[in-house]
Amino acid sequence: MAAAGSAVGLGNIWGFPTQAASNGGAAFLITYLLMAFVLAYPALMAELLIGRHTHRNMSSALGSLPSNPMLKGLGKLTGLGGLLTASMILSFYGIVAGWMLGFAFSYPLDAIGLSSASDWLTSFAVPRNLLLMIVFMALTMAVVLGGVEDGIERWSRRLMPLLIATLIALAIYVLTLEGALTGLSVYLLPDFDKALSGDLLIDALGSAFFSLSLGVGTMLIYGSYLSDTESVPGVGAQVALLDVGIAVLAGFLILPAMYVADARGVAIFNDAGGLLSEDTLIFTVLPALFDTMDSAGLWLATAFFALMSIAGLTSSISMLEVPVAYLIERHGLSRARATSLAGALIAGFSTLIVLNFGALFGWVITISTRYSQPLLGILICIFAGWLWQRDALLNELKKNDATAEHRWFWRVWPAYVKWLCPVIIAVILLQSVV
Repeated sequence: MAAAGSAVGLGNIWGFPTQAASNGGAAFLITYLLMAFVLAYPALMAELLIGRHTHRNMSSALGSLPSNPMLKGLGKLTGLGGLLTASMILSFYGIVAGWMLGFAFSYPLDAIGLSSASDWLTSFAVPRNLLLMIVFMALTMAVVLGGVEDGIERWSRRLMPLLIATLIALAIYVLTLEGALTGLSVYLLPDFDKALSGDLLIDALGSAFFSLSLGVGTMLIYGSYLSDTESVPGVGAQVALLDVGIAVLAGFLILPAMYVADARGVAIFNDAGGLLSEDTLIFTVLPALFDTMDSAGLWLATAFFALMSIAGLTSSISMLEVPVAYLIERHGLSRARATSLAGALIAGFSTLIVLNFGALFGWVITISTRYSQPLLGILICIFAGWLWQRDALLNELKKNDATAEHRWFWRVWPAYVKWLCPVIIAVILLQSVV
């Protein structure tokens, strides 16, 4: 649940459906599924296996695999790159998740007559953005302070079922409204003219890596917490299936809701005929839709933004755990000091982004998710496929499966992660740069 909670976040419920709507509907859905299972799942397995084999943080884990001193140094630097990328992602993630919290509380406040407080929570202003970011980061730090079992695992077991149940209930309700079937057809009918476009491939790859929290050490850390009796391929398959399943399920909520809004006179297209940007759809279109629903809109809006807040929290706690685990293992800090230090530094960078929003927000997202995550994914595949001795890898799989060498996973995955994964990811990444 903790690993799945890390994978399931705002990227699934917010990013994936709106990207699907802008990239040919089912054409994007099909491409995303291919990227998730052909590229992201093998990279996920690399992180989980390396983590369980070493039981260390990302920097120490990658540094321990090769015997060559220079390659050991490269492994440590790659791990530090993952730590930095996870921190960058959390720095903008905390801001956006804070907005979700603000909207979730604004509707009940408005219902009891505190309209000025409600309006303040939904306004785009520096003081509001700072306060909500700090509140969300404080929630994240409070969970991580509890440790792996009493903090991360306990809250993941509570929040993940609540998230799934809320998402299903909202999707069922929205599908009963006028205009929902139009959105459903946009989602499920592919526009094959966009299927092979470079932007679609990059967006689908980025969504798959961002959604599964790959390249930043999160899954490697969770792998290090797995016992030797666990079937790592089975755990990886469960995480990937749950993550992809929730992303696909979210499409049955977000896209029909957009076209329900369109049927009720709320603009969802720009002057050029394209869909409005993702943030506009979530923070302008959907609230306008909820406003047309009278009392039902109050409960629907509160449930929706509470859902988004939960999704944000299940991911943020895993991202914060990456630098926290490093500080505990590498520098011997207590969990309380490591959590306070890492959380304060990331919140400080988030503050810098809030104060320079126009210049930094989009830049941080692009660098961390569009380029850094796939690049780190390539390096992790190289470490797993080229620098980790094959006998050591097989022995790792045999810890819980004595006949691992006869399984399809052993016959396919080592060669796949060694050759195909890094090459395909590199080609797509190079295409985006060029």
